[in-house]
Amino acid sequence: MALSSPPTTLAPKTRVLIIGATGFIGKFLAEASLSSQHPTFLLIRPGGSLISSKSSIIKTFQDNGAVIIYGGVDNKEFMEKILRKYEIDIVISAIGADGLLDQITLVEAMKSIKTIKRFLPSEFGHDVDRAEPVEPGLEMYKQKRLVRRALEESGVPYTYVCCNSIASWPYYNNCHPSSLPPPLDQLHVYGNGNIKAYFVDGIDIGKFTMKIVDDDRAINKNIHFRPSINCYNMNELASLWENKIARKIPRLVVSENDLLAIAAENIIPESIVAAFTHDIFINGCQVNYKIDGIHDIEISSLYPGESFRSMEDCFEDFVVMAAEEVHKAGNGVTGGAKSLVEPVIITATC
Repeated sequence: MALSSPPTTLAPKTRVLIIGATGFIGKFLAEASLSSQHPTFLLIRPGGSLISSKSSIIKTFQDNGAVIIYGGVDNKEFMEKILRKYEIDIVISAIGADGLLDQITLVEAMKSIKTIKRFLPSEFGHDVDRAEPVEPGLEMYKQKRLVRRALEESGVPYTYVCCNSIASWPYYNNCHPSSLPPPLDQLHVYGNGNIKAYFVDGIDIGKFTMKIVDDDRAINKNIHFRPSINCYNMNELASLWENKIARKIPRLVVSENDLLAIAAENIIPESIVAAFTHDIFINGCQVNYKIDGIHDIEISSLYPGESFRSMEDCFEDFVVMAAEEVHKAGNGVTGGAKSLVEPVIITATC
């Protein structure tokens, strides 16, 4: 009689600590970690739960199984304690611009305990060693570079996620990505409008990041998100939006000098966003280099069977968001579109 095979046991999921889970990118990362059944721990800054918009986000994550920890990454002893206590394997940072250098203290804590399998620092934008925006955007990249060098020197395994642009209309004046549809009154086009960029939906950023954390092929690598389905220039994005709403919209050229002038005003964060917009759509910082396959890997080469959500689908969502204003515009009602493009204060993530 043949012997039956022993039951298959699944390896325990890696334990993930996410810093900055109530921010724009952090929410996608936390949702993806919970959805993929990783034991998920969220580090929240003291007082964060007192902000009503964040408290509801925190409660939702908690209801879905996340363990909430209150504290700051700038306290080395505290970080060592929680990393040991909760037996954290993976640390993902989506910390905002005001705390980027605090990650160096976090790196020191991870180096001390010697059990962290991977650290993903707060990047989730451009490859900061290749992109060279004007100030004040460059200062953010200099800080991210300092974190990279400290991490590489520490010996803690790492992955840099370079996911390029959020799948949205690229406002240059600090409107929140993907929470506002493209304009209905006037479309700004940067330069000649022909420089390409890559756009990735936040859900895909979360999904692929959670694949990367358990993939040894991504250790000590730059992982680039370059979905060919979502490679557009500004003229193509404008046409896509016009086709979706079945009407033409006037286009206004925002020149290189216009963007540089806004950046030079040094109004934070608007000037930082203008600096990044200039780097993307004038300098072509997302498309002016090749992926070498050694230190740099394109995400689709790791997961060729996985698809990205298309900009076509994302713009369908924007049509729903803008439906009332589209209806007004179709009936000759004007003036309503302005409310769709009011600036919302954010932290630039590129």
